[in-house]
Formats: sequence, C-alpha cells, structure tokens
Amino acid sequence: MRDYYHIKINLPGGIASPGYLKDILSAARNANVRNVRFGSRQQLLMTVHYEDMRFLEKDFKNLGIFYEVNTDRQPNIVSSYCGEEVFRTGQWLNASEYHSVLDSFDFEAGFEPGLKINISDSNQSFTPFFTGNLNYISSSEPHFWYLYVRLKQTNSVFKWDELIYTNEIGRLSKVLEECMLNEGINEEHSLKSAVKERIRYVSQSAQHELELPSFSLPYYEGFNRYESRTWLGLYRRDEEFPIEFLLDVCALCLKTRVGEICATPWKSLVIKGIEDQYREAWSNVLGKHNINVRHAANELAWQTEDHNADGAKLKKELIRYFSQNDTRTFGLCFGIQTRPKSEVFGSILIRKRPLLRIGQLPLFSVYDLYYTENFNPNSRTQVLFEKGLFKIHLPAQLERLCRRFNNQRSRETLKTMLSEPDEAKTIFKPAEIAHQCPDCLTIYDSEYGDILGDIAPGTAFKDLPADYCCSTCDTGKASFVAVEFTRSHPEPV
Repeated sequence: MRDYYHIKINLPGGIASPGYLKDILSAARNANVRNVRFGSRQQLLMTVHYEDMRFLEKDFKNLGIFYEVNTDRQPNIVSSYCGEEVFRTGQWLNASEYHSVLDSFDFEAGFEPGLKINISDSNQSFTPFFTGNLNYISSSEPHFWYLYVRLKQTNSVFKWDELIYTNEIGRLSKVLEECMLNEGINEEHSLKSAVKERIRYVSQSAQHELELPSFSLPYYEGFNRYESRTWLGLYRRDEEFPIEFLLDVCALCLKTRVGEICATPWKSLVIKGIEDQYREAWSNVLGKHNINVRHAANELAWQTEDHNADGAKLKKELIRYFSQNDTRTFGLCFGIQTRPKSEVFGSILIRKRPLLRIGQLPLFSVYDLYYTENFNPNSRTQVLFEKGLFKIHLPAQLERLCRRFNNQRSRETLKTMLSEPDEAKTIFKPAEIAHQCPDCLTIYDSEYGDILGDIAPGTAFKDLPADYCCSTCDTGKASFVAVEFTRSHPEPV
C-alpha cells in the first residue's frame, strides 16, 4: 500500500477564483496537508497521507471538485492569461478573449480534455507555445487563431489549414481528441480528413505566416506596477506554498475585490489588480508568513518535473554553482528531465538516464546536455552538446554551454553592427573564411596556423588532424564555426 497519494486538480488556463481555491485548500488542511505546489501545466498539486485520503475525498465530493490520484490522464489546459496585461500582449487578446476560449469547452457536461491544449498570445514569451498536442496561437486577425498539432508520442508539429474562430476552439478540440485518442488517427492527412467529415466550424484562411517573438523570460516575482495598479508574483525556492499562507491570500483577494489568482508554467503565482490602497495589506501578509519575493533572476528560469524531489535538488545545486562562479544566464531558461517521457520547457535541457540496468533496476546515473535550435525554447529541434556526463562534471559543462550562448549572441550583435556602412576610408580585400571556437572565441586562421598546437602556417582548416582541439579551451575541431572576415589596410595618404 502507498503511504502517500499524489493529487492533481486542474485549473483551466491557470485561472482560479479565490473562493474556489479557498474551498480546495480548506479541504486539504482538514486532511492534514500543510503545503501545496503548482505544476508546469498550471495545475494544483498536493501529497496526502493514505490515512487522511478518505477525509479529502469526502470533502472534494461534497464540493464537486474533479481531481486525479497518481495519474495525469486529463492534462490541464495551459494559457498565457497569467501574463495578460502585466507582460507584453497582443492587440486584441484580453481577459474576455481567454475566458471565451475556456467557455467554449463544455466542462459542465463533464468534458475533461485528454490531450494537452495550449492557448497562447503570439506576442509573449512567458508561457510555452508548442508543449501541447493542440497549440492555439493568436493571429493578427482579431478573434482568430493558428492551430499547430503535435501528434501523440511524436515531436513533430504541423500547422492546421485555417485560422480557427475563438468560440469554435472547444468544439474543434473535442473532435480532434475523438479522432486522435478514440480512433487512434496519428497521421496529418488522415486527421484533417476525419475532422472535416465530422464538423463544420467558423474559420478563415491565414493571410500571414506566424511570427513568434524571440525568447526573453520576464522577471515575474515581487510587486510590480502596471497601468494604475500593481501585480504580485510569488515564487518558492522549494516549489511549496504553505496552505495557511495561501488561505490568507485568498481571504485578502476576496476582501479587496481581486477576482482571480493565476498559476504560471514556472510553478509560481501571479495576482493582478492590486489597488494602491491595499498594497500595505499585501506586504503584511508576506511578512506574517516570512515570504521572500526578490530571488535572483537566474533562479527563476528553471523548470523541473512535477512531484520530483530529484530534479528540484539538482536545480538547487546548479544554481549554487552559477552563483559562486558568477555565471551569466540572461536570455536562457533551463529544464531538468529525470523521467524518460516527461516534458520540460527550456532552451537548455538536462536529461538524466541510467548508465546501466540490471533487469528493471537502474544503476549509475549520467546526464546528457542538449540545447534547442538558436537557444529558443519554443523550438522542437534539440542539439546534443555533451553526452554521458557524471554529476560532478555537469556544472562546468553547463557553464561552458552558457558561454557558447553568450558568444553566439555577441557574434550576432557584432555582425549587425558591422553590416552598417563604415565611413572610415579603408581598402578591403575580398572576404575570407576562418574558423572560430564557439566557447572561447579563439580564431583559427590558416594563414598563421596554430603555434601552440604545432600547426604550421598555411595549413587549411580541412587539413587539420581529426583530433585537433582549440589551443585555448580544448574544444574539438568538429565544434568550430566558419566565420567570414576581411583583411583591411588603411588607405594610403
């Protein structure tokens, strides 16, 4: 028999009314639960001792609360509503539009999606775009959405033929789910044909291709001003929120007319619409429960699996290493995956796997290090950086990958600067090709060779030995990047 049960309660779109959340938390407290968590799909999570489970089940039944025990058959609908208004948003996508989408799902009739569904503003980078099976992304046409479908058990995404009208999202999603889950359709052309045979829906042709913003994770913690009000971001280093604290938060929301509490994919909370007259009351609640709201930005940019102490422990160790070495991580986010089929969001992905197995027993864990194409976490293309690392070697290799990202960004900035007209009078020879180490930026120029590596001048890069390494940082030849340059000479006077 299990000693504990993992409970999951979906908060569609990451939105919960304070009254609803208060009822859940009160029932959990009655079942001797002291802390709860918020998952990477904006759901509420808690762990309950088996002796207290019957009390929780009784209260949830009386409250009419749907929950799952030790399963995730009905994944939550993720939305970017948590960042609406407080971070960059689209021209037409507002609170009422998000609610219209969620209202199109027939929850009252008992429909709980079995597919992962994401509802995203195309102008933000706070929540992921393509981690769902059905990914709806706002278009430039008001009230119409792009749809990108990721078939079950695959990593490939394809675009639907038309833009989908807001009020049709729920109906279309239900039909797609019937085709993909009940009938097992797992091919693009067959799926499109099956859906068009079953349903007619309001749509229009797309006039423009989807353009996603470059990734930049905003700082989402603490008190922050927007328009004439304040929003509050709450993050917990151990991902656990004390129930007593959250009950006080719900009570204050009800007292000060704050109608919603938003969970984020970063396992944090955002409370919007705090009026200036109540700012001190919110500060008092934080002080009462000793809640810190100013963690370092590099600590906020991590995502771990739900119900996973191993990933949380590794995150803590790596953050400590970054702090001690003053590592720059701006522009990056990190995901830690310790289970084979789980999904985490990040521009750098750390995957744990067993080095050996004896039957079903894993022995000696190692780590593989990946980064996404152009370090954009919304890319589905992942590039292997290092494989089979022992835990002791992981921090240094992770720092090396951070340097690669920073150097790549520096090269892109320099390239942009150099593309501007230069007014200086300079005579240029035609562009030549050199090869640059992506980690330390050392250049191998065939004209000069490599004295430290015992490579004679005039040796072409392609003629270097296969085991040639950067003389500065030992990065292998295969990782070098071709770069154009010109040899310049001042114009004679």
